[in-house]
Amino acid sequence: MKDSKEFMLLFRFQPDFNNQPTQEELDAMNQQWGSFFGKLAIQEKLVSTHRLGFEGMLIATDKKTSDGINMDGGNTLGGYVIVKAHSMEEAVEIGKESPILLMGGNVEVRSTIPM
Repeated sequence: MKDSKEFMLLFRFQPDFNNQPTQEELDAMNQQWGSFFGKLAIQEKLVSTHRLGFEGMLIATDKKTSDGINMDGGNTLGGYVIVKAHSMEEAVEIGKESPILLMGGNVEVRSTIPM
């Protein structure tokens, strides 16, 4: 896409480890995500994406580590996608189509700065 910029869409949600989805619900969610990413790929807006697991380590400023992931306010980062868009507004419109919203999660849209 000519004259486009890259934006990162961060997907956050509140996991409920006591109430896990059924296989049918998982299949439906996977289909929704596949359609979302497929549409972006066809439109040549998809740059990259990753889903994040629940295994992790936290490193503090004093370099001490602890097991676990950041669960700020009960929410965690579940994954991200980097998209090409002409403006923040276009990237926000892409984010509004994210299946995470159907799961009660939210999307944070951020501009990116090349390093």
